[in-house]
Amino acid sequence: MSVFLSSLGFGIISAAVLAIATVGFTLQFAVTNVLNLAYGSVMINSAFVTYYLNIHAHLNAWVAMVGGILTGAVASYLLNRFVFTPFQRRNLLPITIVIVALGVDLCGTFGLQAIVGGSYFSYRQSLGRELHFWGMYFSTLQLTIIGICVVVMGLIHWLLKYTRLGKAMRATSANASLARNSGVRTQSVISMTWLISGALCGLAGTVFAMNTGVFEATSAQLYIVLMLAAMFLGGPGEAYGAMLGAVTIGVATELSAGYFNPQYKEVIAFVVLLVMLTFRPYGLFGSERTI
Repeated sequence: MSVFLSSLGFGIISAAVLAIATVGFTLQFAVTNVLNLAYGSVMINSAFVTYYLNIHAHLNAWVAMVGGILTGAVASYLLNRFVFTPFQRRNLLPITIVIVALGVDLCGTFGLQAIVGGSYFSYRQSLGRELHFWGMYFSTLQLTIIGICVVVMGLIHWLLKYTRLGKAMRATSANASLARNSGVRTQSVISMTWLISGALCGLAGTVFAMNTGVFEATSAQLYIVLMLAAMFLGGPGEAYGAMLGAVTIGVATELSAGYFNPQYKEVIAFVVLLVMLTFRPYGLFGSERTI
């Protein structure tokens, strides 16, 4: 029971980090129809911006996080403006855009590695007190990350349900041509979506690095595997499905690590995905790719 509860605790914090990353990833895909495999590269580059502000500018890590968030937002916007949009205007096959995104990811990740080297890095911050809840162990840092996740998920719900931008995002996701003909400025909506999802990407990169303790330039390379599993488990393009998928994948992978070899965590993620999709081929939240 102690192994189960301690693994469950790790699963909760992993799910919190994964939820922030996957919701941003899903919003991009839902509104723009771009499977942005460069997301992990933007995550880790944002984490390094936070690192340099923390270590070299001597800012508190939580304050430096703002730099990481802005980096993710600006980098994502620029990728859409100067990379993905020009390719989409050529009416290329979707697989071509995926290959372009993969190329951007490799350039961003290994370009960063060429700059910072292969060493491991960590933020200058305290983990805080260790607290026990029903056999689960959390540091103050981990509880703060979970709190950030809850706030972010609440803000995404408010954005999608109660704001004009959120309604425009949902309309663009459902049918971009119809939304455009109805007066929605779809190009502006897409640009705002990249900024918002990029900000979530930057935030996810920073809390990911905080949670792992140490990180290096290629740390997020396999993280896209977990995001894909969480997104397709919840339903492609479904923001609420991404939240539930992240919880499922995060808890499942950490529980498996508690009882089996932790190196197989990514494999377990896809086992859970395959089993679920056997019964619900379109994910937990239905068959339509809307948010």
